[in-house]
Amino acid sequence: MAMTTGGNAGGPMSEINVTPLVDVMLVLLIIFMITAPLMSHRITVELPTANPKVADTEPVEPMDLAVKADGSMYLDDAEVTEAELKSRFAVAAAKVPQPELQIRADKTTEYKLVKKVLSNAKDQGMVHVGFMTTGKE
Repeated sequence: MAMTTGGNAGGPMSEINVTPLVDVMLVLLIIFMITAPLMSHRITVELPTANPKVADTEPVEPMDLAVKADGSMYLDDAEVTEAELKSRFAVAAAKVPQPELQIRADKTTEYKLVKKVLSNAKDQGMVHVGFMTTGKE
């Protein structure tokens, strides 16, 4: 509690009272000292180690798939059929590290064509798939 002695018996105090601040800080310190040991993990799990051979390899070139509105598909600038595309996906899915499939679909392409490509890629084991777009115009 802040008190003044002598003169100016009802005037404002120009000193800050730090007692409540110290009280709050001490209470927070005690709370953190009690709860900190409870945050440690009681169950130990043996974590896997990273494979450094995969991280040291050269970056893999992504697969570029263009899908036109009429349904024609071009993988790395070469026209492919759906059967050829599935076989190329299976070969790429077996590689370590797996290349990313980057899909560029015409904006007038029906979604069912893109969905078919995605399901074929997933069925063959492709896990890295991205969509290519243009920036804001």
